[in-house]
Parts: sequence; structure tokens; C-alpha cells
Amino acid sequence: MIDEFKTVKNISEGFYSEKRSKFLAFAHHVETVEDIKEILAGYRKKYYDARHVCYAYMLGAAREDFRANDDGEPSSTAGKPILGQINSNELTDILIVVVRYYGGVNLGTSGLIVAYREAAADAINHAEIEVRSVEELITYDFPYVMMNDVMRIVKDMQPRIVSQDYDNTCRIVLAIRQSNAAQLRERLSKLSFE
Repeated sequence: MIDEFKTVKNISEGFYSEKRSKFLAFAHHVETVEDIKEILAGYRKKYYDARHVCYAYMLGAAREDFRANDDGEPSSTAGKPILGQINSNELTDILIVVVRYYGGVNLGTSGLIVAYREAAADAINHAEIEVRSVEELITYDFPYVMMNDVMRIVKDMQPRIVSQDYDNTCRIVLAIRQSNAAQLRERLSKLSFE
């Protein structure tokens, strides 16, 4: 089971210039399509005078949710080369936006592909890449008298405590690396039968 993925930590920038056309690239860590829409709207507003605002994104540890957009450039000359850089670097939860200022000289399809690819690659090269683990949430309800036993397992296995509620019946929500989730579930369920 693959339970880790690579993503960018913060916003990074890249740049490419060809025949007076300027390509400004920005790589963002994102987790939802709503994040992406908000960021894109910001770039369209900030660079309202640019000819094109092209992008590609990849979401999820399984890397199955993705999109590439040419924003008026010839088909597959902008979004696909950007997505290609995301794929070749095996990144996810990432959005790369490339803003193009037209320099007055047509680059042709091969020139555009190179320009968008290089701009995206430059943004990735300037990014801080981090490896994150895929977590699974486990909710466990237990009587208060079992508190010490539960906390011993938590201390031993080191899951992240998402929330905890202590009353007559206690509830704890834990996030743990996917590959360790079955073991944590098993250890907690054994407590109930002791």
C-alpha cells in the first residue's frame, strides 16, 4: 500500500521568456477544487491584462483527480505540458498556473509547448517539496474508566489526535498513517474485551 505522496509546501514561482513573450509560473499547494477556483480567480484579476492564464492541477494521494486548461492557446499546447511536469515530478495536491504576456511574435505549437513546460518546471524547481503520509481517521468510543488504556495505545502508536470528547462515554478521533490504521483499530478493539 502506498501511503505517502509528494506535494509542494508553499507558493513558488517560475519564469520563462521566448521572443518577447513572458511566462510567469506559480505553483500552489491545494487540497480542493474550491481552493483552485479561488486561486485562479485571484490570478485572473491580478493579471487581467495578460493574454492567457493557463493551468493544470492534480489532487489526491491516488493522483486520479486532475485537469489541464489551455485558456485559448492552441489545444494541448499549455495545460498538457504543465500537467506533464506535475506528473514527471510525481506531485499531487498541486496547482500550477502559467500567466502569458504575448510578445508580438507567434511561437508555434512546439514553441508554446516548450515555453509552458519550462515555466512550470522552473516553478517546481523553486518549490520546497515535502512528502506527506496518507492518513485514515479512526473514531473510538469508550467508557471513561478505559482512558488510561486508550491513551497508552495513543502514546505508543503516535496517531494525531483530531478531536476528543470526555463525558460518561468518551470519544476520540485519531488520524494515523494508512498502513498503521488496521493495527491501531485492532489494538483499540481488543481493549473492549479485556
